[in-house]
Amino acid sequence: MPRNPERRTQLADAGLAVLAESGARGLTHRAVDATAGLPAGTASNYFRSRDALLGALGERIFERLAPDETVLAPLAERTPSIDLVVDYVRYIVERLLGRPELSLALFELRLEAVRRPGLNEILSRTLQQGFDADVSFHVQAGLPGGAEEVRLLHFAIDGLILDQLTPGVGRRYDVDAVTTRLVRRLVRED
Repeated sequence: MPRNPERRTQLADAGLAVLAESGARGLTHRAVDATAGLPAGTASNYFRSRDALLGALGERIFERLAPDETVLAPLAERTPSIDLVVDYVRYIVERLLGRPELSLALFELRLEAVRRPGLNEILSRTLQQGFDADVSFHVQAGLPGGAEEVRLLHFAIDGLILDQLTPGVGRRYDVDAVTTRLVRRLVRED
């Protein structure tokens, strides 16, 4: 029987709400059904295994964190430079901190994937596709640096977001200023 894409999205969003509220331990097919207001068994019809459910949540996180084209359009008109990379990365950080439940859910999924080989495979594929898309965007936009700089920026941004959303080294710093320094230290003009 064909699957309804809107229902799948509804279930994934409900799963993200459960994950944000209760963590990975509280995430069950039954909890997703209840949160979505759907009959018991609906989530398991769409996501046959726990790994499939968790993997779908990872995919949905990236869909919900997708950039707004109206924000990207004026950036794309600018001349490629370090300043432009700074503004793109600031926008990424803004999106990640603006949806803390999604960022925390992704961290939760990454930790859960360490213990679950099936999820590890699904989530690794999703993360790799996102990274490849970021590198492709970076190169096609003619921005300074390449794949290695994008990888380093991913590492730096992940750490910054983790520090902002969890107990960290302190929140008495200007996130925009830190973001600017990260980009300027990791990416060099050619």
